[in-house]
Amino acid sequence: MSKITIKCSSCHEPHGIEVYNSVNVGQDPDMKEKVRSGALFLWECPHCGRPNLALYPFLYHDPDRKLMIWLLPAGSVSDAQIKAVSAQLDALEGYTFRRVADVGSLIEKISIFDADLDDRIVEMAKYVTAMELAGKAPDKSSEILDAPFKFFKMDGADNEITLTYPSGGQMQGVNIGFNVYEDCRGIIQRNKALTEVTGFATVDRAWVNTIIR
Repeated sequence: MSKITIKCSSCHEPHGIEVYNSVNVGQDPDMKEKVRSGALFLWECPHCGRPNLALYPFLYHDPDRKLMIWLLPAGSVSDAQIKAVSAQLDALEGYTFRRVADVGSLIEKISIFDADLDDRIVEMAKYVTAMELAGKAPDKSSEILDAPFKFFKMDGADNEITLTYPSGGQMQGVNIGFNVYEDCRGIIQRNKALTEVTGFATVDRAWVNTIIR
């Protein structure tokens, strides 16, 4: 743990809070739910009582799934530092490394991998789903295509996947069959640029857009 100084989002008073720089959920499984719920990043201002979200560099490590997710807020670490760390960790056989910029994306990534899914395929499925929804609603196509789709859950005997996205000021849900995921797996496997992901890669909608024009 370490201590950082952060300002309250309401009263703007600075306070020192203790934070976890990293968590190994294999060694400390109770911490996993605190990360997944976002509780690990919440703190209450002692001056005004306002709950706040603390955003700082944080490494999530799940050795059972051979997964590391590095939460790096914009500008917190240089690209050179990221490459240096990635080079050191690439020797860990079978590991997946991911980089995210916010707590919500960290939680989503954990949910995806906990469901034994591949986040590259999920991102492709989001893209395909957004395109399909936009085609069915031409008057809302721009809004749908710009919306940040998120993985919510996978359940049921048929492994149905639920995605969420904001529309009209409310969160909407869309269910997709596992066959969509399998079709997107084929797209990934046929595209070398989508399979060769190394180091602490950022795998999101922007990543898909750089490859699919």
